[in-house]
Amino acid sequence: MKEWQKNIRKVTPYVPGEQPKKENMIKLNTNENPYPPSPRVEEMRGQIDNLRLYPDPTVGKLVGTLAEYHGLKPEQVFVGVGSDDVLAMAFMTFFNSDKPILFPDITYSFYDVWAELYRIPYEQLPLDDSFRIVKEDYYKANGGVIFPNPNAPTAICEPVSFVEDIVKHNPDSVVIVDEAYIDFGGESCLPLTKQYDNLLVVRTFSKSRSLAGLRIGYCMGSPELIQALNDVKQSFNSYTMNQAAIELGCASVGDEPYFREHIEKIIKTREWFCGEMQKLGFSFPESKANFIFATHETLKAKYIFEEAKKRDIYVRYFDKPRIDNYLRITIGTDEEMKKLLQFLKELVNS
Repeated sequence: MKEWQKNIRKVTPYVPGEQPKKENMIKLNTNENPYPPSPRVEEMRGQIDNLRLYPDPTVGKLVGTLAEYHGLKPEQVFVGVGSDDVLAMAFMTFFNSDKPILFPDITYSFYDVWAELYRIPYEQLPLDDSFRIVKEDYYKANGGVIFPNPNAPTAICEPVSFVEDIVKHNPDSVVIVDEAYIDFGGESCLPLTKQYDNLLVVRTFSKSRSLAGLRIGYCMGSPELIQALNDVKQSFNSYTMNQAAIELGCASVGDEPYFREHIEKIIKTREWFCGEMQKLGFSFPESKANFIFATHETLKAKYIFEEAKKRDIYVRYFDKPRIDNYLRITIGTDEEMKKLLQFLKELVNS
């Protein structure tokens, strides 16, 4: 090994879902929204100008729009390039203790990557046999707490009272609740930020707002937390959010009827699809996300995954302990889900 190679930081990177580029495929592996964004987004695209200039480093327009939407003050909102950017900034900003941060063993698999990258001590706490978070495990001393609600890939959403119990037991730590999927049926813990100044709630435009390609994420919390995030951001890269994303993000937030209509479409499709899957011998936790986490009574998940891929049907398989016989299946359009069901019927009956 060369001397300079010894100084390279070694990490095991996050592995995203496969992004195939095929015509007529059914892509249900990355939890994207199957419907287009609001027509207002398309209308705004042709009106964006001044791209020769740097965008507003404070992202003031989008911050203000989100603050008004959620009934907050602008100083309670931070915007980043996707929720991954927001979360990475939060790890750098708040998790600087010698004590380990705490998060579930089965959860969003970027958490341990960031912890390793930023050299943050961490402990992964096992979900119970029903894939639920054991809140009592989070009562001990720690350098911070983070978990998604609904959790991924399990799709399980805990009630606000459950989240509050964890926050109450961690007054000396920042607690981050990742609500990437909250719009699909869960109850947000955002109101708790009025009572707890150590709670940060993270959201994304990638799922419910059909804007994964724009990369818009944000978080909400006390002014002290948001100011700390902005200080780190301005020390890292002032111009992270481009002008187009700012304008198109505001356009999306401004079309509430479209947003609600398409959320309801996905929920309706999910409930119908769950019923059909149970008829085929699949079981899964109750989902409050835009995906389900399914296992079959006889067929192995890896076999289903591989056979589906041969048909250009893409679902997510995790070759990891405890969940290697489960598939995470994104809820697509009714037509896509019917095609998937037809394939699964043929596979089960064969």
